[in-house]
Amino acid sequence: MDSPGAVRFPLGRQSSYAALDKLTTTTTTVTSDDTNDDLRLPLIELTDGSSDGAAEPEEIEIPASVKLMFAAHEGDVDGIKELVEDSGADVNFKDMDNRTPLHVAACQGYVDVVDLLINMNAEVDPKDRWGSTPLADAIYYKNHEVVKALEDHGAKPPMAPMHVKNARDVPEYEIDPQEIDFSESVNINKGTFLRASWRGIQVAVKKLGDEVFTDEEKLRAFRDELSLLQRIRHPNVVQFLGAVTQHTPMMIVTEFLPKGDLCEFLKDNGALKPKTAVRFALDIARGMSYLHEIKPHPIIHCDLEPSNILRDDSGHLKVADFGVSKLLKVSKGVERNRPISCEEYSCRYMAPELFRNEDYDTKVDMIEGCPPFASKEDKNAQEAYAANERPPFKASGKSYPHRLKE
Repeated sequence: MDSPGAVRFPLGRQSSYAALDKLTTTTTTVTSDDTNDDLRLPLIELTDGSSDGAAEPEEIEIPASVKLMFAAHEGDVDGIKELVEDSGADVNFKDMDNRTPLHVAACQGYVDVVDLLINMNAEVDPKDRWGSTPLADAIYYKNHEVVKALEDHGAKPPMAPMHVKNARDVPEYEIDPQEIDFSESVNINKGTFLRASWRGIQVAVKKLGDEVFTDEEKLRAFRDELSLLQRIRHPNVVQFLGAVTQHTPMMIVTEFLPKGDLCEFLKDNGALKPKTAVRFALDIARGMSYLHEIKPHPIIHCDLEPSNILRDDSGHLKVADFGVSKLLKVSKGVERNRPISCEEYSCRYMAPELFRNEDYDTKVDMIEGCPPFASKEDKNAQEAYAANERPPFKASGKSYPHRLKE
């Protein structure tokens, strides 16, 4: 008779700071009836000592500290007490990723286990190999009761990546996050921004997720966006008000435009009257002309589309969302650091040069009155770009000023 297979158990959720591509050598995918988590800590393999006639497997004594990790994962309060008090398990035991029982309990959301471990002298702010603490993990997995418990025990929130030690180095645009009221916040502008209240006025707030701690590309993009926004002052460009860089989550705060974006306006109103179309076109052109003529380096938006053009109270348009923007520092054009991802941005509105990661200039910031390749599905539009096709102009050539269509 065949012997039962090896018994395995997971030790808990992974670090909130661990990038997916960094986990492939240290984690095993677990699929079971009682969990939906794919990312787990390394698995411990046990055997029950039975045999099918082959050589007896060597019995391995599982250290009490390893058993403690499992007990923390299961929320076994009595088991934890027995392992620590009677078996001498180290309450600050660290596995191969420097994860402790407190990390595991914080990920799983066990408040009673968190309190017990800390009362047994567990370190409150240990860091795993990615720099994540139990508090950071609890915040990431939205275990709010655990967050409060850890903070009550003195746990400190993770340091913002742009944090400076000297108060004199704090940026002039820095906003105290306690001044921002999210009590009545709602998602706006494709869900990227939240409406909030700051010093008595409504503002739009763009929050950065916890992944910025390990994603250098996203942190660089955030720094770039801030450096651009600080330079911009124009009636047809959304006004930058400040940012939160010394606390987490980091945020960008801009003026709030209650009438929404141009995309929704076009959906609701259909074809524009010629007078309105000209006025809108001039608003966008004034904003883009300002960006393209900034000295010493013009700003290329790179993601100019109707949903990134907002309407103010008077119905005028303002260019917004500079998360993909670039400074034009060389005359021949700009080459991107990495290809554009169509999962991150709308490739339909991007010039083929951007889609193919080629050099480009200010000409990529142009739009027409209808979506590019309007008759094609998104996938087919991307294939058209890859085949060097250009979005067709639907209007008659007589409608364009001399050489504009060319």
